[in-house]
Amino acid sequence: MTRREFVKLLSGTVAAWPFAAHAQQRTPRHIGVLGADATVWNSWTVAFGAQLRELGWIDGDTINIDYRWAGGSSKRVSDFTAELLRRHVDVIVTYGGAAAVLEQVTTTVPIVLAVAFDPINAGLGTSLAQPAGNVTGISIQQPELIGKRLELLREVVPQLRRLAIMANAGYAAPVLEAEKTKATAQGLGLEAARLEIWRSEDIAPAFEAIRGKADALRCFRCAHSC
Repeated sequence: MTRREFVKLLSGTVAAWPFAAHAQQRTPRHIGVLGADATVWNSWTVAFGAQLRELGWIDGDTINIDYRWAGGSSKRVSDFTAELLRRHVDVIVTYGGAAAVLEQVTTTVPIVLAVAFDPINAGLGTSLAQPAGNVTGISIQQPELIGKRLELLREVVPQLRRLAIMANAGYAAPVLEAEKTKATAQGLGLEAARLEIWRSEDIAPAFEAIRGKADALRCFRCAHSC
């Protein structure tokens, strides 16, 4: 799926689901966007706003959009979640990690996942086809590609024997994908070690720990900031 197709699908979901009955009303509807990082999400938010305009939803006219950026902080996620709910938003567009917090505090405000790795295992729905509850959106889970990616890595690094896997431990998605990658790598006869990154200060020591002990490194950041 291309970025444009992704944004069209997301914008269409947001525009059609909570607002369809109000398309002709002049009272602006209220969208809350709870993202991870403004810089990382910039191209997406620009395209998101543009696609909404094509659908007749104009920020500052037919809709008001409040952007909040958690910056990887679970406390900010909680604080911004409470703030958006106090502002009585009609829908919240967010990512998997923040949606887990949102779902715990509201069962009525629609939550649209702009990106989530494995929403079902994260407890954000009963199935991808019929998520139920107040959460819907897009999953980027691609477990079937883990083996293929490792095969490509072995082509690039023919001498690959030892694989280091670095994952952001603060989010379920990268941890889960790292674990699946480790298991797949071991199944291919590779030595695989996983390193957990809890904060930015952990990165340099992790690199020092694998110096001379790994032939390649596979990194997993949180899915919402990829």
